[in-house]
Amino acid sequence: MVPPLALDIDGTLTTPTGRIDPRAFELLPDWDAPIVFATGKAFPYPVALAHFLGREETVIAENGGVAYVDGETTLVGDPDAARAVVEAFRERGGEVGWGDGDTVNRWRETEVAVSPDADEALLREVAAAVDDVEVVDTGYAFHVKSTGVSKGRALRVVADALGLAADEFVAVGDSENDVSTFGVAGESYAVANADAAAREAADAVLDEGFMDGTVSVLERLRERGE
Repeated sequence: MVPPLALDIDGTLTTPTGRIDPRAFELLPDWDAPIVFATGKAFPYPVALAHFLGREETVIAENGGVAYVDGETTLVGDPDAARAVVEAFRERGGEVGWGDGDTVNRWRETEVAVSPDADEALLREVAAAVDDVEVVDTGYAFHVKSTGVSKGRALRVVADALGLAADEFVAVGDSENDVSTFGVAGESYAVANADAAAREAADAVLDEGFMDGTVSVLERLRERGE
């Protein structure tokens, strides 16, 4: 039997250019255990991925701010506080980025994502002046969110709804926002392109990066389950 999975998306199921690796559509639809897609992206993104893979829409979005399982949505965090920080950041000359339309934030419910090209020092300075708000750098954006919100906390919620323990999951990820997932999963892997925080928190750092690393984990787990 293969174990349930908690999979990050960007940097983990993607190519180095940010596209979903086509091998995800070969390997994940028939995985014979639950898969939780756990991402910093807004809620619609992992739902759409699960849908096109033919998987149950079991997802964690916005770094744990949103958890969806068995048709039930759980929201955690104070979006008003995050938005107030970003507004203060703008008033001091900071730019959120993303261009016209800002589809990065359009559907966010619990946090605000700021472009990685933004003034990080100013953003962190503004956030530090507000209680219970933090900035998390995923390598793809600076996420302004409530403290205590994390993928790991959300994984416990999802696992419980599935009748599983969080430590039954194998987690794969690449960045700071995956550290909490690694802390509650029973087994964790950082792909080779992972940042320092993810590398330090993972049980193992893979030799391969991006989807190559994830594929190596999936193959290992299949062999172990035979």
